Amino acid sequence: MKEPSVTVGILSGERLAFAFNDTYLWETTPVEGAQEVYLDEGRIAWNGVRYDQLCFTPQHPDGSFCLKGVTIGVKFHWERREDQTFRGSLRLVVDEGRITAINELGIEEYLLSVISSEMSATASLELLKSHAVISRSWLLAQIRKDKAQAGLKPVSTRHTDDELIRWYDREDHRLFDVCADDHCQRYQGITRASTPLVGEAVRATRGEILTCDGTICDTRFSKCCGGVMERFSSCWEEVDPPYLVARRDSRDELDFPDLRIEENARRWIETTPEAYCHTTDARILAQVLNNYDRETTDFYRWRVDYTQEELASLIREKSGLDLGQIVDLRPVERGTSGRIVRLRIEGTRRAITIGKELEIRRTLSPSHLYSSAFVVDREEMVDGIPRRFVLRGAGWGHGVGLCQIGAAVMGEQGYSYRQILLHYYAGATLEKIY
Repeated sequence: MKEPSVTVGILSGERLAFAFNDTYLWETTPVEGAQEVYLDEGRIAWNGVRYDQLCFTPQHPDGSFCLKGVTIGVKFHWERREDQTFRGSLRLVVDEGRITAINELGIEEYLLSVISSEMSATASLELLKSHAVISRSWLLAQIRKDKAQAGLKPVSTRHTDDELIRWYDREDHRLFDVCADDHCQRYQGITRASTPLVGEAVRATRGEILTCDGTICDTRFSKCCGGVMERFSSCWEEVDPPYLVARRDSRDELDFPDLRIEENARRWIETTPEAYCHTTDARILAQVLNNYDRETTDFYRWRVDYTQEELASLIREKSGLDLGQIVDLRPVERGTSGRIVRLRIEGTRRAITIGKELEIRRTLSPSHLYSSAFVVDREEMVDGIPRRFVLRGAGWGHGVGLCQIGAAVMGEQGYSYRQILLHYYAGATLEKIY
């Protein structure tokens, strides 16, 4: 096959400002400099005329444009806005009462940005090559999945009076292949300057993907697994690919307790077992964590404290349910990394079970908990009701597939990118498809 292209949803709003840094073409008309569009009677108003959609293509291959006020880290604790510059085409469409900006470009050019956005450009070559392969594999797997499910609406919610189980994947991306934020994989155009090493990593692995039994691997990844990798079904639909299995993030891959058992999970989370991702080496962390990520310092083991009033208010706001005073947060099901898959929230008025891991993280934090691998201590009991809750947790993100911090440590310890990939995707095959 030849190199595919990818469409990326960047941002949406009722009014968008952008600028062409080089000559772009609208149909056959050259366009340059600052531009603005706004929603007018359900259509895109530009230069005094309304359109159903607009498409601008670069006159030259290295042409670029700048989108103003792009939100990064959507709903995370470090959310912010910045102007970002992109190569490729810009398409503007109307969707659900907003104008959406979509960038189209070749996959290899897209990967140059993703690697520079997900990783620091100072990362080791083997780590960068690992990430190039999994970012390419994940993207192509999602595009194939979309084609296979064309016309079908994926089910991602189970809701009864007593239970809300919800997972978040990509079914809301109808107009483009992937979004530009952590919901898919970070893509910030050429705003994050690429380095010769990033370019070398992408070129050296051009067209390489991971496969298993003839299928492109869904190569998920997160910041820090917390010591043991999670299974796919703990976070998304009820399938478990054979290459995404529980393994310890260390040389002794099979040396870990069954963290689905509550007492084992508590013991594991309340201690700091050896793992590749258990590091405080600032030089290594700087390879994985960009400037805003480094605002998070306690990712391997962390702690969050809530008063009764804070927790009850938070749950009421996030779930839309008034459970009364919160009596207990009780794990019903844990995954292979100790992450909670289903959590029972018991209140004085009613109780409800929620899941999966991201729904739990969103419900118990103003933004997101670092992960759902946590244990709960109830303190200052008054008439059977705690006045304070302490959550002690492990890891950062869903923990499925490659652990970025663990992979960075492996790269520093001399492992090749093939060894890194096979550590996190057991039994997968590295294959070159273009």
